[in-house]
Amino acid sequence: MSGPCRYGRPRRIRRGAALTLFLAGVLAAGAATGTWDDVGDTAEPAAQGRPADDGPAGSATAERAARAAERAVADGKSGTQAADDVVSRSGDRWSAVYTPGEFADFQAQLDGSYVGVGLWVRQRDDGRITVSRVQPGGPADRAGIAVGDRLDAVDGRPVQGRPVTETVGRLRGDGPDGSGAAPGTPVRLDLDRGARHRSVTLHRTRLHTENVTVDRPAGGDGPTRIKITAFAKGTGAAVRRALRTADPRDGLLLDLRGNTGGLVSEAVATASDFLDGGLVATYDVHGSPRALYAQGVGDSRTPLVVLVDGGTMSAAELLSGALQDRGRAVVVGSPTFGKGSVQMPTRLPDGSVAELTVGHYRTPSGRAVDGAGITPDLIAPDHAEERARTVLSGLGTGA
Repeated sequence: MSGPCRYGRPRRIRRGAALTLFLAGVLAAGAATGTWDDVGDTAEPAAQGRPADDGPAGSATAERAARAAERAVADGKSGTQAADDVVSRSGDRWSAVYTPGEFADFQAQLDGSYVGVGLWVRQRDDGRITVSRVQPGGPADRAGIAVGDRLDAVDGRPVQGRPVTETVGRLRGDGPDGSGAAPGTPVRLDLDRGARHRSVTLHRTRLHTENVTVDRPAGGDGPTRIKITAFAKGTGAAVRRALRTADPRDGLLLDLRGNTGGLVSEAVATASDFLDGGLVATYDVHGSPRALYAQGVGDSRTPLVVLVDGGTMSAAELLSGALQDRGRAVVVGSPTFGKGSVQMPTRLPDGSVAELTVGHYRTPSGRAVDGAGITPDLIAPDHAEERARTVLSGLGTGA
């Protein structure tokens, strides 16, 4: 279990919460863009805490967490809880301790799948929960649930005024150890649409996340827009397929707004889609320098604009920084989040997993990302996509 597996998984909500979601401090960075308005029955990151206990100290934290877990198990107590207490006191806001079930669930999501009903919800100012997105072909979609429907209860338990994280946990069927329910398990939803009230029972299933979407202009007039929401397994290949069918004459928009990060290997694979080899990023592990390089020969000619905002973080910052430093793309939008630390997993005696910060990464020119983020070439807090299209129109043709 070595290598910088993930840059995008900040520490989860405290023990007893069902899953990780982007809350607290991150809302301050991303809410203005609308990025964090809704959450679904897939997990997203949380950012809380003090400056990171990184580098060699991260290794010391791992040792302390392992010893605490071993002592707790010997005393018949929760090793995960003991290790979690150690990590919490370390001040490393990006580190976390996961039960075996939680870690398996995250691994599945990084592989591009999750168990749920294909439903995203948001909480209104009055505390009511409404449906904000429905995954096509999922259980919720097949049951006729639509955007705007109000969710009143899950399995008979009212959701109004309750934390949205709790509602999402119920939809997923999360157990005490944080693991989700098995495929095929039922969940009953009470919904309102206008004056119509209905109850519907859905059965959870394994769904595949759609982390790459492609919008092609009607009639072929205008740039192709490739939106990446997270770097799960297969993201680089999906972008490569999209490039094969894009018309280079009008350029490309690579939309990384709200991208929460994910697998660094997929961020590098995506960089390889746009670069003709060369350096993507450097990073250190306990002070030992490493480097990441683009592989193969990508599309290095088609005009490219990258869209970012305050919700662009981690592996997405690695990618946008590489394309910016290498002169491959113009970056447009708002300054990014600034999460540039490297986590590595350590298996603990009770089977739980501690992911602890061991170093930081830098862009090809040597810029540090952690705490600083990526500053766009053109700062456009409003109408960013419109501004990006204007910039793209002036970059010439890739034909």
